[in-house]
Amino acid sequence: MMKLTKIITSAFLTASLYVTTGCTDVLDLEPQDKLPVEAVFGSPAGVKLYMANLYYQLPTEDFLFFNSGFNQNQGGPNNGGQTRAQSTDEAVHSEAGGLNNGPNGNGNNMNNYWISGYSLIRDVNLLIDAIPTLDIPEEEREKLSGEAAFVRAFAYFGIAIRYGGLPLIKESQEYLGDAESLKVQRSTEKETYDYILSELDIAISKLPDSWDGERRATKWVALALKSRAALHAASLAKFWDKAPLSGDAVDLGYVGMSASDAEAYYAECIEASTEIMDSGVFSLFQPTPASPEEAAENYRRMFQDPNIALNEAIFIKGHTIPGNRRGHNYDIWFTPAQLANGWPHPGRMNPTLDLVDKYESYASPGEEAPIVTTAEGDIDDYNGYEASKNYLHFEDPTAPFENKDARLHATVVIPGSTMKGEEIVIQAGYILPDGTPRIRTGGSVEIDGVTYYNYGGPTTNDYSGFDGFGGNNTKTGFSFRKFISDEPITPGWNQSTTDWVEFRYAEILLNYAEAVAESGLGDASRAAQAINDIRRRAGHTSEIPLTIDNVMRERTVELAFENKRWWDLIRRRERHEIFEAQISHALQPVLDLRVSPPKYIFIRANVHNMNPRTFLIRDYYLSIPGVGASGVIQNPTG
Repeated sequence: MMKLTKIITSAFLTASLYVTTGCTDVLDLEPQDKLPVEAVFGSPAGVKLYMANLYYQLPTEDFLFFNSGFNQNQGGPNNGGQTRAQSTDEAVHSEAGGLNNGPNGNGNNMNNYWISGYSLIRDVNLLIDAIPTLDIPEEEREKLSGEAAFVRAFAYFGIAIRYGGLPLIKESQEYLGDAESLKVQRSTEKETYDYILSELDIAISKLPDSWDGERRATKWVALALKSRAALHAASLAKFWDKAPLSGDAVDLGYVGMSASDAEAYYAECIEASTEIMDSGVFSLFQPTPASPEEAAENYRRMFQDPNIALNEAIFIKGHTIPGNRRGHNYDIWFTPAQLANGWPHPGRMNPTLDLVDKYESYASPGEEAPIVTTAEGDIDDYNGYEASKNYLHFEDPTAPFENKDARLHATVVIPGSTMKGEEIVIQAGYILPDGTPRIRTGGSVEIDGVTYYNYGGPTTNDYSGFDGFGGNNTKTGFSFRKFISDEPITPGWNQSTTDWVEFRYAEILLNYAEAVAESGLGDASRAAQAINDIRRRAGHTSEIPLTIDNVMRERTVELAFENKRWWDLIRRRERHEIFEAQISHALQPVLDLRVSPPKYIFIRANVHNMNPRTFLIRDYYLSIPGVGASGVIQNPTG
């Protein structure tokens, strides 16, 4: 093996503490924070450990992606249960005020990835330098080169979607006393995406179809990332003029692309997606349910344990062992309050009425189906209870949702639904017999010997809605179901072991359909079939035509809470339009005691104690840290 003199100083050092047989010499090196490359790559075990660390650093927005960044499961990560979804129109946090990524924040603090991204690029470049020197069969060398290209592409994609055109560090750098020689100016945004796609082409050509059960990047994973990255680039080009910026970075092409660039990127998305679709390796999990109820259960089970859906899952990140750096905290943060099992801070993820309204009714395919609460059918009034309105009455609080798309019931806990064998009580109050409303206030009333509680039960253990106590109850009228375990929660940090699916076949079908609908390239009939196949899996039996509105509605409900919605709004330049003094909406179930027996009415309302959220056009690109020292041109700031 050729002598390598470069030094590794990275997060690998943490992982190296777990090296045992074959690499114990690594632990004897001095100093411990600087490892000569040959000590790491001198054995197959060392190489495998190094690769595991690279995968750990990938910009995967999974269960561990919280308000302070990636992989937030070290010790007691008291991040308050703040997620990417709560910075979109999908959900709000149950607590009001002061949360950077909650009701009053725009979530940009979750985006910072410059330093971490380039740290990963440095580490993978060291691997690329070492690969020619490794004493391994040529076939293994090719696979390792493919993995390195995939990781580097993923890292650059994670940075590019946040900052635009990047300094492209294509080989490792070594400081020899001249800092100026290490400075690299930004490439244009187009050059950056072209480089990412070219790296993925290398990965696709070298990676195997499988790793015999190991969770490592395959040819199909690289194609899935190419499908996603090419669609992102195409959207940036096509929709740049919806939110144009100005300044040096724009003039030099570091941010912004021409609409004429879009077609080639759409074509690359279509090509990558088609290769996966034609492979015969992947398909939708349980594609033809016998009923909407079966469809809901299939969809729910797929996210509770994606290992039962390996025909759909293209790339899984495992969390199969509880504990620091392994498990996660979705169950303790987001399980409805009634199922907290002693954990003091449940119920933090509150899906919005805005999301619930997007799910179709089986009776009206191809259209959003907002929840109708009055005889007049008014769905645009969010001013709360008004005595003059003719509210519809329901004996069962689940009745307004009965004919809704199965994916809603597998994703969202609606009032009165059952979870883990218990009815989830979500009630905002009641209307007294004299017409006085008692909404979002505690207490009870006795009528004809029967006690009625404002929130549907006597104590905070008996309900999951609207009581502001501890921030544990929904403020939208909905709680969270997707990903949540069937088992009672373990009230401690990092005890959840649900695996995360980063790429799955349904996303590829949606990417293909969107690229075809936006570009006119590809096979329109096949794209229509792609979205209708996804709908059929959700219990729909009526097909809908290929339109961009249909594709994007399907994308919103199919991929809800998979941390795709933020980037869909960013790449299509829709976030500043939707978040123009945006306030999310709630549905308040209220027991009407004016009728006998009492029945429920539902009130469409603004989420209480929520300040308007606005997204500035300049925030489509983050401010680059350290420009004074690096010499790179800063992004637009005004």
